[in-house]
Amino acid sequence: MEQQKIIIITGLSGSGKSTAVKALEDIGFFCVDNLPVVLLPKFLELRQPWEISKLSLVMDIRERGFLASYADVLDTLRGKGYQFEVLFFEASEEVLLRRYSQTRRHHPLSGGKSLLAGIRAEREQLEGLRAIADKVIDTSHYNVHELKTIVSRHVVKVTHAGKVEVHILSFGFKYGIPHEADMVVDVRFLPNPHFVPELKDLDGTAPQVRAFVGKCDETDIFLGKFLDLLGFLIPLYEREGKSYLTIAVGCTGGRHRSIVVAHEIFRYLEKKVDRISLTHRDIELS
Repeated sequence: MEQQKIIIITGLSGSGKSTAVKALEDIGFFCVDNLPVVLLPKFLELRQPWEISKLSLVMDIRERGFLASYADVLDTLRGKGYQFEVLFFEASEEVLLRRYSQTRRHHPLSGGKSLLAGIRAEREQLEGLRAIADKVIDTSHYNVHELKTIVSRHVVKVTHAGKVEVHILSFGFKYGIPHEADMVVDVRFLPNPHFVPELKDLDGTAPQVRAFVGKCDETDIFLGKFLDLLGFLIPLYEREGKSYLTIAVGCTGGRHRSIVVAHEIFRYLEKKVDRISLTHRDIELS
């Protein structure tokens, strides 16, 4: 029988666990939310006749007995030969506060105390679980779509005839460098359309902005050199077995120059690689 894939999703409240579940459902996982951790061994025994090859379980501090039981339960499962992966999700205090403010949900540990105190208490109580997790995912700088992509990529780990999958990502340095970036390209040396009145309110997808950035000699020279470098590097990455390559292209706000350059890189590589995607992370923020 094919080895069954078991993913345990846990972490801080408001860190994106629900989004992770949706991502796993999209790639064929059977997902169970808020299962009491003490019932996990029995649940895994009962599921055998169902022939579920991919199973995901969300377990966290919402369940009263979780903190007292999870370590012993996980050790018991490993002793019985179960193979599973623990994904721990977290985010910064600032991001968690903003998310709770937007959704108006109650934090599970905020009863009788402030929201910030509840967030800090949960982080402290889950330090031990975080330490034993197979992967920690900080969702502070990801939107819903980016997080679903990251979760899916991590879990599936698809190899496509030894070919690397390339993701081109534009961003603004003022909002932080993307955590998932393998290669960061700074294009703030190019003329900035932000200071051109008729271009300021447009973004890098507009023909006028693309023409403005593209007419600069430095743009053409840079693209020639950088695309030549990628043509050299990508086959070497594939030879070494690299499955994913994220190229992050940044300018100040992530709305003009980075989008134009990211699009040109995408146009070049889509003829060279089998799998490629393009995302503009901060296009709506500036």
